[in-house]
This record gives sequence, C-alpha cells and structure tokens, in this order.
Amino acid sequence: MPSGFRPHSLEKAELVLRTNVRWLPIVLAALTATALESGITPAAAGPKSTTHTIVIEAMRFDPQELTVKAGDTIVWINHDPFPHTATAVGRQFDSREIATQRSWKYTASRTVVFRYACSLHPTMLGTLRVE
Repeated sequence: MPSGFRPHSLEKAELVLRTNVRWLPIVLAALTATALESGITPAAAGPKSTTHTIVIEAMRFDPQELTVKAGDTIVWINHDPFPHTATAVGRQFDSREIATQRSWKYTASRTVVFRYACSLHPTMLGTLRVE
C-alpha cells in the first residue's frame, strides 16, 4: 500500500468522528442546563453517605447507641491498651480483634437494629440502629 493511502471507510470514520466531537460541548451544555432547570444537582442526585466513629475506651463503646442511615460507614477505633471486637449478636458483622490504636469499619446496607458486644469482654455492649 502506498504511503499516505487510507481506505475510504477509514476516512469516512474520521470525518464522522471530527463532526461529532465538534457537537460534544454543545450537547453537554444543553444537558447541564436541563438538569439545573429541573433541580437536579449532584447533591440531589442521590443520598450522601456519612462516616460515624465509635471510640473504644475505658472498656466501653462511645457512643453506646448510634443511629445511622443505610449506606453510612461506622468506624470503631480502639484506644484501650488491649484488643477488643465489635461483634453483632447474630454475627451479621464481626470485626475480629481490633488492636490498640487500630480501627475497623463497617458499611450499613439495610434498615435493621444490631445489638453488638466485644466478644473478648462481653460486658461491653452497644446498639447500632440503621434507618
């Protein structure tokens, strides 16, 4: 094939691509304007998840009771000088041992009430409500 030779279909594909790329900014601007007029914004597009913290210290969970929304993340941070767990009574979640100055996180996915405890220290109790 001679240098610079292009099959007809390739030239046609490049022309279509150049023509369509030229319209892209106009189409994007129109879609953005339509979304703004209808009240759709990134914040309104879907629920925003939140991260909550439960501190493990002095042989207790703080806060002892926490209410979150489905999709939120809960982080347990161990500030005691020995390991703990965050284990749901029905074992729906289990952190296993959380070492000193370490953390474990869980993302709540459905509406439910979890009672949980430290499996190493069963007097440490907590409640996680997911709405």
